[in-house]
Amino acid sequence: MDDLEKHYKALPLAERLDLALSESLPAHYRPFMVHEQWMVIKCYFARRADLSEEEVAALIEDQDHVIRLCIAKRPDLTPTMVEKCVRDRDPNVRHAISRNALTSEAQRALLRQDEDPLVARAAAKGAKATQYRQRPGQTRLIK
Repeated sequence: MDDLEKHYKALPLAERLDLALSESLPAHYRPFMVHEQWMVIKCYFARRADLSEEEVAALIEDQDHVIRLCIAKRPDLTPTMVEKCVRDRDPNVRHAISRNALTSEAQRALLRQDEDPLVARAAAKGAKATQYRQRPGQTRLIK
């Protein structure tokens, strides 16, 4: 563990949360947030509208479905990422991707046949525009 990582891990939880929401998140902290142990911090980081493709690619592999759910709502997923979400083991992730405008009609048809009735119903509704929120002094987040 290098000095920068030690410094990051020594930051109080509230400070890490502020960083995750900051409009001016220092680039050197971003890799630590991709692998953050505190779920609330990682979740806010995953909802940032300004994530790089590499950060999104790492977060879509997360073991926690809540993080994958945050990613499934993004308007900047690659076709491979969309397919990964369509086939996710967790119905909440499939529900989120079923409303994503990037989901193809063939994928949406598959989701309309999902074993989870809420996923099937959401897929039948079709795409929904990505929604954002931004509080003063914070970065733009995907809802």
